[in-house]
Amino acid sequence: MGLLIADDIHLRKLATYIPKESKCYSACSFAFLAGNERKVDGELGVHQISSDSPDLVGAQLAISDIIEVLNRFDTPIDVMQVMFKTPPDDMHIFSQDEIERYGLNRTVSQQSDELAASRQKTLTATQPADASGSSGNQKGTSDQPTAASLQAGLPQDTALSPIEEFTKRPNRVAIYTGLDLFGDDISSIRVDDAASCAKSCLVMDGQCKAFTFNTNPRLRKGPNCFLKSSAGRADGNSVAFSGRFLSGAEADPPAFTMGVIDPQTALFDNVDLPGGDLSRRPHQSAKTPLACRLACVDEALCIAFTYIKAKRECWLKGAIGTPLFGKNMISGLKKLETFSPARIISLD
Repeated sequence: MGLLIADDIHLRKLATYIPKESKCYSACSFAFLAGNERKVDGELGVHQISSDSPDLVGAQLAISDIIEVLNRFDTPIDVMQVMFKTPPDDMHIFSQDEIERYGLNRTVSQQSDELAASRQKTLTATQPADASGSSGNQKGTSDQPTAASLQAGLPQDTALSPIEEFTKRPNRVAIYTGLDLFGDDISSIRVDDAASCAKSCLVMDGQCKAFTFNTNPRLRKGPNCFLKSSAGRADGNSVAFSGRFLSGAEADPPAFTMGVIDPQTALFDNVDLPGGDLSRRPHQSAKTPLACRLACVDEALCIAFTYIKAKRECWLKGAIGTPLFGKNMISGLKKLETFSPARIISLD
């Protein structure tokens, strides 16, 4: 059945792709090798055929079928040798070095180059030579096609190949609530809702990889949609609604846990948290309340901070004392939160 599926893939000139963290073992390898264009980002594994039957003739016929079909796919002989040397109860998983050495990844453009080279080789072998041993007429010109003209006659792919289409273009979006994808902004605009923000990112033809929409209804002016060149750094913010676009090559993102200081619910004006400092000196590079908050988020031992506006000093805390009134001070409390996509929406 694996060979029949592979033969169908070959006849239809389909592309085959093994995504990261995916495994294509045993009969699946027949399907992969049948691809007109193919790429391994995950694991490709092969071994000998296995059978409970002692029928030697049947086993030889099966091996013959495998060799015939794999030859039709231009499978490198080295790959077949590895397959037939690996016991049926074992699995040979090709390393990245072997994938490159055996040419397991194949693109349509590579096939065009090989076809042009093959035609030129045939042409050179069949061209008549003159008395001086060179081919062509006395002026060095010939009516025969050259490698360049052969290449020019091949179909030129201006669009993305099927695998490039699958691995580069987004096919779904992971949606998060309460998560701000901080930084790496391409542009910031004002839109009516989160869906419009997502569409503004999507129409940028791959340049925009993620977005964050500010859902705060009190934000009446200025941008509320931030379009990003990457997912940037994650930051907790209860009014944030974010999306990250995923290609077919990317797995669904797992849940992750991080310490956050929510700027909407965990910051307190005119509050001092005395004592519990992680250092005898204020943080050297955090000169603004925002920088102080992010410095605490990034420091695993920090559970809170106090920022003194008049002195532009940021104090990271490893323990929380009794809160006191502190004029022109800002304090924040960190807590652990787990984030996972609220939804993963197909773009189809």
